[in-house]
Amino acid sequence: MSTARVDIKVVLLGKEYGGKTSLVERFLHDRFAESIAYQNTIGAAFGAKKVMINGEPVTLGVWDTAGSERYQAMSRMYYRGAVAAIICVNLTEAESFLRAKYWVDELQSCEGDSCRLFLVGTKCDLVTQDKSLRKVEANVLQSYGQEVGAFVIETSAKTGQNVGKLFDKIAKDCHPKAGAPANTLTNNIALHTKETETSSKPGGSRCCGGGGGDSK
Repeated sequence: MSTARVDIKVVLLGKEYGGKTSLVERFLHDRFAESIAYQNTIGAAFGAKKVMINGEPVTLGVWDTAGSERYQAMSRMYYRGAVAAIICVNLTEAESFLRAKYWVDELQSCEGDSCRLFLVGTKCDLVTQDKSLRKVEANVLQSYGQEVGAFVIETSAKTGQNVGKLFDKIAKDCHPKAGAPANTLTNNIALHTKETETSSKPGGSRCCGGGGGDSK
């Protein structure tokens, strides 16, 4: 494969079936396959896309990590060196919020202030249609985001609501000219929702704790 310069390395973390893969699919390809059940991500899947910030192209390299706890130790190799972390919270599942807190602690312990946090509520279309489905209140998510210094936003991969806004915010906040280092990664534009070989380690040496997160 050829290599491409990735200006901003982004990692997605969160509980399995938390909406990660759907979020990435909407960003990369502007699509949502409601009738197709996504397979659990094994290890991580990579995709890249250019966005325009102030008239300048910025390439985001996005790692969609496995959400299942059995892949937790594997995930640390993917978030190592990331300058932005999207931590997904399925708004219809309280346990998803608890898992998000684990990932925040993990990143702050291992990456410190070098990785900016983006706390993202997913599936907001469902809780908008039926308020009884909401298990994570907006004010709770916002309060926790303020506590840990994370940008908070609610999104819908199905409708596309706030997805573009999220990734534009990441690009603007983490632009290399703002001090974030650029990376060179394998150029694999099409996101794979199945297994990605774990031999391609994006972040180099391993860190402490671990993390995993399936997608959907």
